[in-house]
Amino acid sequence: MNIKLLGIDLAKNVFQLCGVDVQGHTVYSRRVRRDDLLSTIAQIPVCTIVVEACAGCFFWQRHFERLGHAVRIISPQYVKPYRKYQKNDSNDAEAICIAAQQRHMPFVPARSIEQQDIQTLHRARQRLVNHRTAVSSQMRGFLRDRGLVFPASLANTRKRIPQLLEDGENDLTPMARETLAELYDFLREIDHRIAVFDQRIEAVFRASSDAQRIAHIEGVGPKIATAVIAAVADGREFCNGRHMAAWLGLVPRQHSSGDRVQLMGITKRGDQHLRTLIVHGARAVVRTAAKKTDPKSQWVNELKQRRGFNKAVVAVANKNARTIWAVLRRGDEYRKAA
Repeated sequence: MNIKLLGIDLAKNVFQLCGVDVQGHTVYSRRVRRDDLLSTIAQIPVCTIVVEACAGCFFWQRHFERLGHAVRIISPQYVKPYRKYQKNDSNDAEAICIAAQQRHMPFVPARSIEQQDIQTLHRARQRLVNHRTAVSSQMRGFLRDRGLVFPASLANTRKRIPQLLEDGENDLTPMARETLAELYDFLREIDHRIAVFDQRIEAVFRASSDAQRIAHIEGVGPKIATAVIAAVADGREFCNGRHMAAWLGLVPRQHSSGDRVQLMGITKRGDQHLRTLIVHGARAVVRTAAKKTDPKSQWVNELKQRRGFNKAVVAVANKNARTIWAVLRRGDEYRKAA
């Protein structure tokens, strides 16, 4: 078999393989089950294997590389335009091969098992944070039905709920008071579990020299630093800092034609969790810049006055993403503006 490129449509139990030669002609097509995939790949001569980014793609990448193959991971949004006819496994595998042969096609950065472990910590913590927000909102909704209203924030929830439970003169019935107490205990339990994940993330941060170096950037802390390491490692998949900012979705979305150039909001592509963390860190930088006189704070204040708070936040997030890439790729310590 003269296979140059092998596209695999990953699935749960059944996998479709499509191999093409140097001229791009399909020379291999096979449908295999999960238990037979590795043995089938072992019989194929060493080539480049391309799979779509999905759950399990990094697992298969590591196993394919152990067999001597080069593995590339491509985003599904770049495969869809090259699929012909109807959607099925065979056409999907062929579209993967066609998309992978295009010049300047961007591929997903590879991730090691250690990076996936760090990402698991962040995803689990974020799930608990979402549950905590939902429980807090539900308690405020219950109290609003009884005419008890207070500002929507987690700090106010922690402060006002115990006061309302101890107040015997409000409109809470014994059943409602008991239900609210159970929800508040559940909220405190979630707080405890989030604190445990924070300690684990802090331990990962202390063990990573790269994470500690990028944490010196304004608006970047242990959580952002470890999330960056889990997502991009040393950033070698990106040509420059702008490519990394674009991968995170922190650049304007275009809708242009001819001489008419129209820039819209940010693209919001890439890792949503990482982009959210970087934007939150940038928001803290913009909020505290009004009390500072260093060159970067002056730039932030002028930008905020000229373009508004939210656009200044995104601009700082974009700048931080570029700075993170430079620190990771060059291996230098972060140096503030003179």
